[in-house]
Amino acid sequence: MPPPASPSSATGPSERSNVYRHKGFIAFMASRLLAVFATQVQAVVVAWQVYDLTRSPMALAYVGLAQFLPMLVLLLPAGDLIDRFARKPILAVSWALGAFCSALLWWLSGHGAAGVGGIYAVLVLFGCTRAFSGPALQSLLPQIVPREQLAQAIAANSMIMRAASIGGPFLGGVLYAMGGGELTYAVCFACLLLGTVLLVWQVPVQQAGAPSPTNGTMLERFGAGIRFIRTRPIILGTISLDLFAVLLGGVVALLPIYAHEVLHVGPQGLGALRSAMAIGEVSAGLYLSVRPFNQRVGRTMFIAVAVFGLANLVFSLSSIFAVSFTALMIAGAADMVSVYIRGALVQFSTPDHMRGRVNAVNMLFIGSSNELGEFRAGTSAAWLGAVPAAVLGGACTLVVVGLWSRIFPTLRNVGKFDEAARPEDL
Repeated sequence: MPPPASPSSATGPSERSNVYRHKGFIAFMASRLLAVFATQVQAVVVAWQVYDLTRSPMALAYVGLAQFLPMLVLLLPAGDLIDRFARKPILAVSWALGAFCSALLWWLSGHGAAGVGGIYAVLVLFGCTRAFSGPALQSLLPQIVPREQLAQAIAANSMIMRAASIGGPFLGGVLYAMGGGELTYAVCFACLLLGTVLLVWQVPVQQAGAPSPTNGTMLERFGAGIRFIRTRPIILGTISLDLFAVLLGGVVALLPIYAHEVLHVGPQGLGALRSAMAIGEVSAGLYLSVRPFNQRVGRTMFIAVAVFGLANLVFSLSSIFAVSFTALMIAGAADMVSVYIRGALVQFSTPDHMRGRVNAVNMLFIGSSNELGEFRAGTSAAWLGAVPAAVLGGACTLVVVGLWSRIFPTLRNVGKFDEAARPEDL
């Protein structure tokens, strides 16, 4: 029996030249589009509903913390399982459990303030699903497209994800204003369920490379992954830059407060603000998916993160909706450039048998910068006020960029993505 075809051999010359002609990748993007759309709708509705019920910035902080803690606890088993077992079934089960969480939120939405504790409990379960779905998604992509299409696929995949982020928050705000949580959570449930079905039936994957060794304990195998990251300053610098820049400078968790108390635009305006960053992201992502660049990638990433911090500073000081919306768009575009470079550097630097563990650590850092960043923003707003907390966060992002550019000169000086890979890892 002949060996299974590799992703590159399974496609013709015209397909290798353009990732959009790769049928498996198109189906993968469609399934992820549904899942991300549901997640974004749910995020904006949960944030607004919790703040509407409690009027407490700390309540928003707990929304982020409830999703982050399970990711922290499950990091080790998630990375190990993704390297040892088929990745597509793990992702499918994670999305199916996410649909179950949406169904529970649907039921809890009719319980008023008495349901806030239940909402936190469901978010803990949802955080458990993300501990597996995040690294599984990142590890699965190289099994769908050939290596020469990987950078373009990362840009296209990020762009599609951000496209869902445009319609998701805006529609979530509109639906919540029209029909409350019941309708919006029902939409989330349907999208996650449909995305799971599409993934299972329409996304073919190729056999991964050498499997992760099964000898030793889970702790020993995961320790090998940690040592691998520590010996690769490009990977360590990339994922830690994202952690501290967004952890300290993110303003997403403060948007309900800005929409309600600073800009006075209500839930529809909150959805628009959440969509503003996505508009900038998808615009930059669309350009990168058609015209991916591969020159001075390290220096460009640092510049993009600095622009992200400056744009957040402008937003934090603005009381005019149009200025705030524009600043978030610029922040989103800069973040997309950074995401594109970070994602490609991590993928090109990591051999396939390490992808699960490396991407699990990467997702922990991303989760820390997002969910734990929401907790940081909420607590800072409770202590200092929303505007001083946002200003301080933007300034901290700029400090991180300056420090990391000096601590990781190898990362700053990377020219092309292929330079990130060591010969022994290919």
